[in-house]
Amino acid sequence: MAAKPKKLGIIRQVALFFAVGVLMTGAITYFTQHSTSYDNVKVSVENIAAEITEDVRLSFREYPAYEWLLEYWREHAGDMDVSYEDNNVRGENTAEKYRKLTESLPGISLRDVSAEMAKSLSPEDQKLFAEVLYSRLIARMDQIKLAYRVDYLFCVVAEDDYRTQFFLLSAAEDESMRGTEYGQVYPLGHVVSLEGPHESQQQAMRFAKENEGHLAEAGNYVDYYSPLSMIGDRPVLIGMTYDLQGIWGMIDQQTLRGTLYAVGHHVFLSLICLALILFFVLRPLRKVQQNIRLYKETKDSAAVNDSLSRIRSRNEIGQLSDDVMGMTKEIDDYLERIEKITGERERIGTELALASRIQASMLPNKFPERADFDLYATMDPAKEVGGDFYDFFLLDDSHLAMVIADVSGKGIPAALFMMVSMILIHEAASRESSPSAILREVNDKICAHNPEEMFVTVWLGILDLKTGELTASNAGHEYPVLKQPDGHFEIIRNKHSLVIGAMGGIPFNELRATLSPGAKLFVYTDGLPEATDAQTQLFGLERMQASLRKAENGTPQEILKSVDADVAAFVGGAEQFDDLTMLCLEYRGPGESAAP
Repeated sequence: MAAKPKKLGIIRQVALFFAVGVLMTGAITYFTQHSTSYDNVKVSVENIAAEITEDVRLSFREYPAYEWLLEYWREHAGDMDVSYEDNNVRGENTAEKYRKLTESLPGISLRDVSAEMAKSLSPEDQKLFAEVLYSRLIARMDQIKLAYRVDYLFCVVAEDDYRTQFFLLSAAEDESMRGTEYGQVYPLGHVVSLEGPHESQQQAMRFAKENEGHLAEAGNYVDYYSPLSMIGDRPVLIGMTYDLQGIWGMIDQQTLRGTLYAVGHHVFLSLICLALILFFVLRPLRKVQQNIRLYKETKDSAAVNDSLSRIRSRNEIGQLSDDVMGMTKEIDDYLERIEKITGERERIGTELALASRIQASMLPNKFPERADFDLYATMDPAKEVGGDFYDFFLLDDSHLAMVIADVSGKGIPAALFMMVSMILIHEAASRESSPSAILREVNDKICAHNPEEMFVTVWLGILDLKTGELTASNAGHEYPVLKQPDGHFEIIRNKHSLVIGAMGGIPFNELRATLSPGAKLFVYTDGLPEATDAQTQLFGLERMQASLRKAENGTPQEILKSVDADVAAFVGGAEQFDDLTMLCLEYRGPGESAAP
């Protein structure tokens, strides 16, 4: 016989648990702090970027014609005479242009020129106006860039559905290189493609068009875009770039150092906890374990209780030893009671089997062999006894009564209520000739003596075997299904009456239909459409109707067997929760019966 694998001791299991906990704590600490630091940096960058863009906006809005200027710079980028080395109002080139412009516009400040006034200027003055203000605004952007120490500050037009950027202004410091190479400060009119790895920048620009601002990550760089104006349907955006490589490296180092400190403290505390667990928990537990095994082998509760009483722990271990001592006494008592309980269960099982046989004997189990009709019915209870029942009997030589019913609840109470209901229907049918009158009498009697407030749904039909006229009353039961000789099984939907046992003195509706020779009638309880498979899907009325149509040319017995087989295949191994009762009648037309 192969030896059993040695089990891992509890102290080792706890140690392993602590080790895993240390590793998980370290990993969670690292990633949490790392993520938090990253998020804090991004929030800080976003707040500063919002301040920068607001300063840039205010700089543009000092000039009422700034929207006209943006469009002019875009359309005349190749014609603009811009000297980036003289990009301030004190430069000689800019001062000369300003002097010429003031000669054409005597007494007018540039801050007073509106877009309409700019449009009315001559082409030469428009060009001077655009160049002077370009120098002023780019000088202001240089100052903002220097004040906030941002890596790149620019103003672009988003074009080609945000796939390209057309640069209008780019701020620079004195030592910065201006050109069209990556990493240089781009001049007016330079176009940059954002295809491929720059998808995040495209998304940031799209978002910034409708919102205040948005960050876009690109490796160690972070771009920020915010709306400024529109040129037609093309947005003009203020953008800036931060190189956060140094900050990311610092965050990585500080996060790793803090994580190592946290892990070291956790390891130290874990070792102390393990030692305390060993001395104050595991040793007493082992003694309790040994006594449990002793009781398992010997059932000597006296010896076990004597040994456990020496454990003086005042914590849960002491309580556990007390519980084990109490448990051994309870087990001794239980073993004595189990024999009595077993005998009682056998007696209950015998009585339930007897009740099941009594209930089955009350249902008709012999079906008449007649020339004018054929009838078959089944009842499959969910428990030993059920609350469903069916019945059929002749009121006279030419009238057949058919009943199918479903009592609320399950088990013995439902079975008793079922037998009472069945007897009352028989009694009422001996005096009344219509289904509604029968159900009215039964309902009044049940409501007069129904302290448990149980109820039963009933479908009761009376068939004239000479004419084929069917009169039925439905007290809250399922709809019947009818097949005429030249058709298929169809559900007959008529207005229900209230269930039997709900309220006394109420009327019951009736349904009339004529069955032609060869017609078939199918009635059932809700256990059929509500049969449930392992995935909690219901069999449903559609499957029921399809199953009936599949076997509609068979006898009533064949039809019921086919439906029952389809339900069993659908439900599979799922537990049956409700009784399933069916009754099928085939009306053959007037004629002599083959047997009484």
